[in-house]
Amino acid sequence: MYYPRTVEQEGNPLSGKRVAKVKIKSDGDVFHELWKSLQLQIPSLTPTTFQNCQTLGGEVGIVGCVLLWNYFLDGKDCFGKTQIVDIDTEKKSVTYKLLDGDLANLYETLVVNIRVEADGLDNVVTWTAEYEKLSPDVPDPDTLMDFYRKATKEIETRLLTK
Repeated sequence: MYYPRTVEQEGNPLSGKRVAKVKIKSDGDVFHELWKSLQLQIPSLTPTTFQNCQTLGGEVGIVGCVLLWNYFLDGKDCFGKTQIVDIDTEKKSVTYKLLDGDLANLYETLVVNIRVEADGLDNVVTWTAEYEKLSPDVPDPDTLMDFYRKATKEIETRLLTK
């Protein structure tokens, strides 16, 4: 797991970027496919992080699809409405943009990219969050990155036991 310091973007002290890398032994193609087009199955694989996912608009697996997520973060039940803004099948990468929800009370913008890369016998899942905080009092999203790491490990465990 790796968290670089906040990188100010374009001179804005409220903007930053966080990265978390997680090695997994499960199939990287399956992991990518979950986040690309099987999002509705993720809650069944992550009982302590994501509770529900439903489609609000568009077609699952297609750029523009809007999803509503229910999840458990920092000891609280939360929700988030996201839109898929990019899918790169060759790079095994999917990018989501936050449209609304609990995190929208903290961040003006939040864009999260999930990428899977082969690393020998293992795969590495890289979560990258680029954000702009609403105020200087808002914390950097370190607990969110921990959440993504935990969800990744939960998915890995479920995939390895199937």
